[in-house]
Amino acid sequence: MLEKTTRMNYLYDFYQSLLTPKQRSYMSLYYLDDYSLGEIAEEYEVSRQAVYDNIKRTEAMLEEYEEKLLLFQKFQDRQKLIKQLKQRTLQQYADDRELLQMIEALEKLE
Repeated sequence: MLEKTTRMNYLYDFYQSLLTPKQRSYMSLYYLDDYSLGEIAEEYEVSRQAVYDNIKRTEAMLEEYEEKLLLFQKFQDRQKLIKQLKQRTLQQYADDRELLQMIEALEKLE
C-alpha cells in the first residue's frame, strides 16, 4: 500500500494540472492529507462511494497519463543516473569540487 501511495503522490505531482479541481481536491485530501473516504464524503456532502469512484477513476487517468508521457519514469531514470554519476565522481574525482558542485546543481533541478 505504501508503494502505491508513493507512486500516486508522484503521479499527482507530475500530472495534477491535467485534473479537474474536484479531482485535485479529492486526490490531495486522500493521498497527501491522509483523509479517509468517509471524511472526504462528509466534507463534500456526497456518498463515500462517490468519493471512492472518483479517486479510482482519477488513479486510472494518472496511470494513463504516465503510460503516454512517461514523466515519472524519466524522473526515476534521471535520479538513478545522477546517483551513479555522483558515486563514480566521488570514487575517481573526489578532489574536483567544480564537478561535484555541478552534480549537486543537477540534483537540485529535480
